[in-house]
Amino acid sequence: MAEFVKIYPENPNERGMQRVIDCLRDGGLVIYPTDTVYGLGCDINNIKALERIAKIKQVKLEKSNFSFICEDLSNLSDYVKQIDTSTFKILKRALPGAYTFVLPGSKSLPHPFKKRKTVGIRVPDHAIALGLVKGLGNPIVSTSIRDEDDIIEYTTDPELILEKWDKLVDMVVDGGYGGNEASTVIDLAQSPPEILREGKGSLDIF
Repeated sequence: MAEFVKIYPENPNERGMQRVIDCLRDGGLVIYPTDTVYGLGCDINNIKALERIAKIKQVKLEKSNFSFICEDLSNLSDYVKQIDTSTFKILKRALPGAYTFVLPGSKSLPHPFKKRKTVGIRVPDHAIALGLVKGLGNPIVSTSIRDEDDIIEYTTDPELILEKWDKLVDMVVDGGYGGNEASTVIDLAQSPPEILREGKGSLDIF
């Protein structure tokens, strides 16, 4: 049975946030709100938790397209090869925001991702998501919560999410109704950059 934790995004309470951070630190799988859709995430450094997410998503961990949720761009060099000034300017302009940027992966990636040439980096504009990453002290590996429904691609109601994922995850954060539009995905690992998915993040800023 997953624990259901109510946290208000306008003013996340410390006790609730700490419960979620402790769950992540202990290797738990957590569903949490972002500035786009609800995400399923775990501590980037916990192999068993990463394998659980890969199993749920029915993908091989090494070949997964999970995003790294970061607090800001300060620890980018831990996961990404050195990037040029123009690429960094794009990141600074767009983040935090509803974008996923595909960037060339560095040699210091965590073991399961060593063979990946690229990584997806997210810095969501959302107090709960950013607070969890900050409290944890390192990125959360994350993937969107999708719905099998043909009409509704993403479940937005936390109580319905709990109903569906209750036996698969350890905690569901109720941060209010989520969005139903995923992030805009832009590949900056190639020149010129390529838009892989147009989502919530506006392309006007580019």
